[in-house]
Amino acid sequence: MTGQEYHAVEIDTSKPHPARMYDWFLGGKDNYPVDEQMARQLLALDSRGRDMARVNRAFMHRATRWLAENGVRQFLDIGSGIPTEPNLHQIAQQAAPDARVVYCDNDPIVLAHAAALLRSAPEGATEYIQADARHPETILEAAGKVLDLTRPVALSLLALLHFLDDEDGAAELVDRLVEQLPSGSYLVLSHTTGDFDPEGAAQARAMYRARGMTLRPRSRAELTAFFHGLELVEPGVSLSADWRPELGEVIDVPGDEPIPGYAGVARKP
Repeated sequence: MTGQEYHAVEIDTSKPHPARMYDWFLGGKDNYPVDEQMARQLLALDSRGRDMARVNRAFMHRATRWLAENGVRQFLDIGSGIPTEPNLHQIAQQAAPDARVVYCDNDPIVLAHAAALLRSAPEGATEYIQADARHPETILEAAGKVLDLTRPVALSLLALLHFLDDEDGAAELVDRLVEQLPSGSYLVLSHTTGDFDPEGAAQARAMYRARGMTLRPRSRAELTAFFHGLELVEPGVSLSADWRPELGEVIDVPGDEPIPGYAGVARKP
C-alpha cells in the first residue's frame, strides 16, 4: 500500500505501539492512553526517556544532512514513525531539492498521517509504504517504483532494530536489505543500549515482554556487527549524541551520564 491509497485503517489501541510511544516522548498528540501509560512506566526506569527520543531525532537530522551534502539523492526510511517536523525528507530536500524519499511503517496511525510525509519539494519526490519491516522484499519492490535501486540509496533503520530479537532475524533482515542495494549506498542505524544500566535495560525488556512486545538492547559491539562488510563513516559507531555534533542540533541534556543509545553510518563498497 502506498501513501496514495487512503483507505480506512483500524488502529489497535489495546496495547502500546513503539511509534505512538515515541510520539508521546516527543510531545506529540498522536498517541493513546495505553501508549502514555507504558511511556510513563519507562520514565520511572529512566527519567530521560524524552531526551533519548530527542537525541535520536537529532542524530537523524545530522546523518540525513551529511548524506545529502555528500551526494546521496535517494532515501529509504523503514520504521519512519509518526511525522514530526522537520522530517527526513525536509532535511534532505533542504540540501538537495531533487532528493527522493520513501518512508515505511507498519502502524496504521502513521498511514493516517501519510499526507504530511508526502509534502515533497517539487523537484523531488516522497512516498509512503504501509508494510512490516520483516518483509524486506515487499518494501523494496514498492520502493523501486519511486527510487532507482540501481543508484545509491541511504537506508535508515532508526530506533528500529531494538524491537527485533536475534532469533527474530534482526541481522538477516539488515543483510537482506543491504544486499539488494548498489555500491555507494549507505546504512544508517540508531539503537538503544543497556551498556550503561544493565539492570534498568533488563527491567525495560521484561516490561515489553509482559505486553507481548520485544525490546532487545544491544551493546556497541553488537550494533557494530550489523555494519559488517561496510565502510563506517567517521566517527564509526558512537553514542548518538556524539555522531558529528558539528552538523548541528546538539541536544542539551541534564547530568553527566550519557544518553544510552548508539548510532552509525556506513557505506557499501
